[in-house]
Amino acid sequence: MFKRIFLVAVLLSFALPLFADELKPIKLPPPQLDSGKKLMQALKDRKSERSFSQKKLNMNVLSNLLWAADGINRQESGHRTAPSAVNWQEVAIYLATSYGLFLYEPKEHAIKPVLNQDIRALTGKQAFAAEAPLDLIYVADFSKMGGGSAEEKNLYSAADTGFISQNVYLYCASEGLATVVRGSIDKDVLAKAMKLSSYQRIILAQTVGYPQQ
Repeated sequence: MFKRIFLVAVLLSFALPLFADELKPIKLPPPQLDSGKKLMQALKDRKSERSFSQKKLNMNVLSNLLWAADGINRQESGHRTAPSAVNWQEVAIYLATSYGLFLYEPKEHAIKPVLNQDIRALTGKQAFAAEAPLDLIYVADFSKMGGGSAEEKNLYSAADTGFISQNVYLYCASEGLATVVRGSIDKDVLAKAMKLSSYQRIILAQTVGYPQQ
């Protein structure tokens, strides 16, 4: 009983080092579809912010955020909350936290530990990237994009990342979170740290957290 209570407490506090060491996927709670502001109010409040509290996001907020970003909203087809060209679904969402690097798995609505290392400082050249609780890294897998030309892959992966990042903006506006999408990244250094393959491309990063009071 004590062990079960302890694990629940760990999940609720988003204390991931326990799981990062085990390298097992962490199942997220179901997204809370009745939470947040109405769409028009969220659009009104949408903005970029660059000052973040170090307060961590709990598992419910993380679940809602990732589902809003690019979760499955039609189980029968596996289609997502964000569109993608030819339904390639080529953009993966990585999560850089103080506990390590994780990968969002939309089909399982889970996060998979990738690295037991804090690489937040590598996700952007702005100082706040190293201190905010969460930096999302959008990585396109060009091997999923069929026979598309290099120009098409660059164009559509950038557009698809834009759709996802705007979903994050709207969720953050709806829930009173701060966020900013960023392109100022040393992509070669970050890709090496993330151990990406030659057909994976970092497109953008996006910092998320509570606003600095």
